[in-house]
Amino acid sequence: MHMADALISPAVAGTMYACSGLAAAYSIKKVRLETDLKKTPVMGVMGAFVFAAQMINFTIPGTGSSGHLCGGVLLTALLGPYASFLTMIGVLLIQCLLFADGGLLALGANIWNMAFYGCFFGYFLIWRPVMKKNPGRGKILCASVLGSMLTLQMGAFSVTLETLASGITDLPFSIFAAAMQPIHLAIGFAEGLITAAVLVFIYESRPEILMNITAEKTANRLTLRRTLAALGILSLLIGGGLSLFASSRPDGLEWSIARVTGSTELEVEASAPHEAAGSLQETTSLLPDYAFKGSDSSLGTSFSGVVGSLMVLGLCVSGCCAFKFFRHPKQREAK
Repeated sequence: MHMADALISPAVAGTMYACSGLAAAYSIKKVRLETDLKKTPVMGVMGAFVFAAQMINFTIPGTGSSGHLCGGVLLTALLGPYASFLTMIGVLLIQCLLFADGGLLALGANIWNMAFYGCFFGYFLIWRPVMKKNPGRGKILCASVLGSMLTLQMGAFSVTLETLASGITDLPFSIFAAAMQPIHLAIGFAEGLITAAVLVFIYESRPEILMNITAEKTANRLTLRRTLAALGILSLLIGGGLSLFASSRPDGLEWSIARVTGSTELEVEASAPHEAAGSLQETTSLLPDYAFKGSDSSLGTSFSGVVGSLMVLGLCVSGCCAFKFFRHPKQREAK
């Protein structure tokens, strides 16, 4: 659901940058008050996992479309809304700048559509209320599926609203929305199942990592280090290997555009901001479309998956250090 710059006007893009920026600033303020030191490695490893998982497009049967994990609900169940939102920003930033996945002008909108709803609405409306009493595998499944379906619907509808407000395409709002909502409902259901599988593994391994869950027994369970190591290795395997088997069918957004226009590509008159953003992104994208420039070698995809995962991990951990997140309570008292 990464929006391209062709869908959004400079005015709408600026508005969405402002909205996402305010949410990011508030999240930084809230996270700096937290003292859970284990969240730093969790942010890094799970950010890498979400990046790798987003490279796996899965086919939606009977539609000719594909979808991929968004990750907001998965992260918010582990990190809470504020740290998960910042982690998602790290993922989307690396995707945009290094791999040209989603437009640079549209980055603020993509952060809002793909991160804000999943992290904040997924936590406050779904995860926390469902997990309030007697959490277990069944509730994790329920919260994962409901959260993913609801927040993906919200994100998909935001794409149509931003496109309508931009007014630079010929996409009719009602027809575009009628295509976007059902396909993202199916994608959300699939994402919910994937999210539940990961969260159940963590629940069985180190349940105290999950938000709103207190572990009663830890015998015969993996240590935090081993749990994160397993997820880190899985991230590299997904990004470096399983990504080669991703569906080549258009994702939900591209498929919806094609249903309306007959093509996944949109031709619009580029403004100066569009051209400037495109030029800058072309300079920063060393591995456009997750491949070596001028090469169709599958090695480029594997290399992109591994490098991208490591870069997201490094960005999240270094960001925690730079903004002094999750300091020990004694350090905070000394201040």
